[in-house]
Amino acid sequence: MALSEQSAIDGEREQVALACRILAMEGLVEGILGHVSKRVDARTMLIRCRGPQESGLAFSEASDVRLVDLDGDSSDLPPGYAVPSELPIHAELLRARPDAGAVVHAHPPAVLLVGLAGIEMRPVFGSYNIPAMCVALRGVPIYGRSVLIRRKELALEMLAAMGDSDVCILKGHGITVAAPSVEKAVVAAINLNTLAAVNVELARLGARPPEIPPADIAELPDLGSGFNDMATWRYYAAKCRSRSSTNTQGESREQPRS
Repeated sequence: MALSEQSAIDGEREQVALACRILAMEGLVEGILGHVSKRVDARTMLIRCRGPQESGLAFSEASDVRLVDLDGDSSDLPPGYAVPSELPIHAELLRARPDAGAVVHAHPPAVLLVGLAGIEMRPVFGSYNIPAMCVALRGVPIYGRSVLIRRKELALEMLAAMGDSDVCILKGHGITVAAPSVEKAVVAAINLNTLAAVNVELARLGARPPEIPPADIAELPDLGSGFNDMATWRYYAAKCRSRSSTNTQGESREQPRS
């Protein structure tokens, strides 16, 4: 591999690791569960793997992100590293959707409650979060089996339930999100979680506000991907790095105990 290609791959590894840290920071993943992938070409992807010193997605590093093919084979896995057991989620989505550049699989508690309680993801807010509102308007499909999607056949079932949507709730499990890029996939996952959290809280309050009327929906602007996705990604990336820096500085100031 040429030096420039290796440098590009290294940058993409860090991007996937950062995506994992952001998802953990925002509460969409907890502990060691969940993963993010990024397409490299038609046959290979970078995906967050688990190593012998696994410490969870909140502490993901570029070295945790390995190059594997869509069948899970790789010469890039150091000793002790393993691909996620739910690799078929990523592999079959990337196979089926040439326009998909990244996949997020996460376990947001609010979405878990939506699926288990049968709470409808209603379009009840407007300008509060326009992309999340648009998700609600399009509808959120649900894959109804609470299984670990570790076989191709199960991944294909999930894809059938997902249809042409970019997001899918996995009942009793989590979410799958596909997007053209890592940045868009992460932001879409966060927006889906926001929509779920609002609807869960409304259900807890016993409130059922009316859906936004068509005239108001027509006034919601498309602010474009540069704002909705990239600026939002930069915010979360900066927030994540700031927290990491603060934690590191705090640790360096700690005095040894006598």
